[in-house]
Amino acid sequence: MLASLVPTVLITAIGVILVASGESRSLTIATGILVLAFGGTALAGYFFGTYFVTRGANLARVQNEFLSSVSHELRTPLTSILMFIETLRDERVNSPEERRRCLTVAHRELTRLDGLVGDLIQLSKIEAGRTVLARDPVQIADVVADALAAFEATRLAGDAEVQTTVQPGLIVFGNRSALAQALGNLLSNAWKFTGPTEKKIDVRVEGDDRTVSIAVSDNGRGVARAERDAIFEKFERGSAAAEGGSPGSGLGLAIVRAIVEAHHGHVEVQSRAEQGACFRIVLPRYRVAA
Repeated sequence: MLASLVPTVLITAIGVILVASGESRSLTIATGILVLAFGGTALAGYFFGTYFVTRGANLARVQNEFLSSVSHELRTPLTSILMFIETLRDERVNSPEERRRCLTVAHRELTRLDGLVGDLIQLSKIEAGRTVLARDPVQIADVVADALAAFEATRLAGDAEVQTTVQPGLIVFGNRSALAQALGNLLSNAWKFTGPTEKKIDVRVEGDDRTVSIAVSDNGRGVARAERDAIFEKFERGSAAAEGGSPGSGLGLAIVRAIVEAHHGHVEVQSRAEQGACFRIVLPRYRVAA
């Protein structure tokens, strides 16, 4: 029932947009929404299946908690989309500018919904072992470079200062793209919760004979001790996120943990009140045979 809600609302939007827009690109927009609707249904169905199959002991409780969380996360963008669809359907806006604004907000919420479903599917595949990560010896310096390159637009938009220290010669056996995504999620998380005027992020990579550590520190409010385990769970967001109204689905850190654990590592957080937080990825070090 939950999965069917997504395409029902989105398909309804097609007819309204075609009438309200009156532009040549309407068919393209409508087609995109249709693809998203059916794709979202399939992806959500896949996620529900893999998620529930992997839980045995307390299936009923897990189902209720998960459906409650998903319902809450989907409700916000769907409610917004529905509101603007009704506005267009009932012809409560007359000017082309107002119609474009409605379509722009609906498109933004559809993009948000698409991202949420994508995160759910990626997380479910990793946890179920269905994602096959090609692995090779990877220079951690390359992983850091990839993550920073992807983060550059966000950094410039928020005028954040990022300092990077990378110990040379550190190699892990893993998937470069997935590890860069995990680090990118930590960078994004740090950016959201750094100080509003002086955003300072520090990336430090160190290693010893057995492990490689990738630490991302910020100068934000920090993470309360009671929340340090919970924030790595699906849909869990710390009090700083809730009180500050920061956007997010509560899946970013869960994806970090899933990727890191798939590489036989772990992720941890250290924090002091009002003195920022430090998230640390610890991976087994790979040594090239002599």
